[in-house]
Amino acid sequence: MALAGELVEELERRGFAVRRIGHHRVLSDRTREAEGAALFVSIHHDSVKQQFLDDAEWFSGFSLFVSRLNPALDRSVACASAIGRQLRAAGRLPSRYHADEVFGAPRPYADPANGVHYYDNLAVARTAAMPSVLVEAGVIVNPHEERELDDPAVRRRIAAAIARGVGDCLP
Repeated sequence: MALAGELVEELERRGFAVRRIGHHRVLSDRTREAEGAALFVSIHHDSVKQQFLDDAEWFSGFSLFVSRLNPALDRSVACASAIGRQLRAAGRLPSRYHADEVFGAPRPYADPANGVHYYDNLAVARTAAMPSVLVEAGVIVNPHEERELDDPAVRRRIAAAIARGVGDCLP
């Protein structure tokens, strides 16, 4: 929630109209509430499979997800890639967890260099009528990354990178 708040402030500073979506139990209600938006960005922190929690320090980095079922897939991938490029430029590294068939929940890449994966059944990516990107800012069960993401300065840098990516992808 803290990162989402930082992102809202950063996007508004850059002149974007931002609409925070409520916490609906039915996930498709979130995308319905966003109707008319140019882009749906959902902010999260990642975890790992239960059996790897004791070794969570092995996993770190950001991941971006789009759905091939989204009617604006090309724009979704373009925006996710732009966000990934800006996160990388800010010194963040993409996680390889979701590409790993042994450790992760393998999701095919849409853009490996920028950490963008296809995840077709993500409700907010699949049900959005507009381009949609789900951002996993880091692996919160990794103790080092959890502390890092708890730092307001780090969150501001991540929020600024995401906002620059949004600016790069929207007309």
